[in-house]
Amino acid sequence: MPRFRAISIAAAAWVCCLGLAYADGAGDPTPKSSKDGEYFDRNNNPTYKIDKDGRVDWYSYIGYVMYGANCLQCHGPDGLGSTYAPSLVDALKSLPTDQVEGIIVGGMSNVSASQNLVMPHFGDDKNVMCYLDAIYVYLRARSDGALGRGRPNLYEPQPKDWDAKLNLCFG
Repeated sequence: MPRFRAISIAAAAWVCCLGLAYADGAGDPTPKSSKDGEYFDRNNNPTYKIDKDGRVDWYSYIGYVMYGANCLQCHGPDGLGSTYAPSLVDALKSLPTDQVEGIIVGGMSNVSASQNLVMPHFGDDKNVMCYLDAIYVYLRARSDGALGRGRPNLYEPQPKDWDAKLNLCFG
């Protein structure tokens, strides 16, 4: 019986360590597929791809740009938070993709005696919704520590159908 217990404890520790291998609440960020310049992990969540030379995928790059245009005012530079809104770098360490995107689309309110945190909904804002995956990918890379602070210097070229995709989204 003690041997079985030791094996069980070792197995549980191994499973726990697997979970800690990635800070990402969505799990392993390794790209398993791609389509039109966008990368997806094994669970089909949008993810980043960063080459050894530091070159990032287009979505990480444009996500940085659009984060700066739409999110930085509240969540601070590079997703690190501010006195007004929490760190998204920290939040994504425990939140799965669908929950993060759901909060962006539908908003969130966390009111208590000590705080009044309100994230407005962006479901009707095409400047956010047309770039939702890109903003998420950028923040996922930041949260995992795979992408440093500031504008990425090297990035993949814009996908050939990018403009058509945006025109369709914006209507």
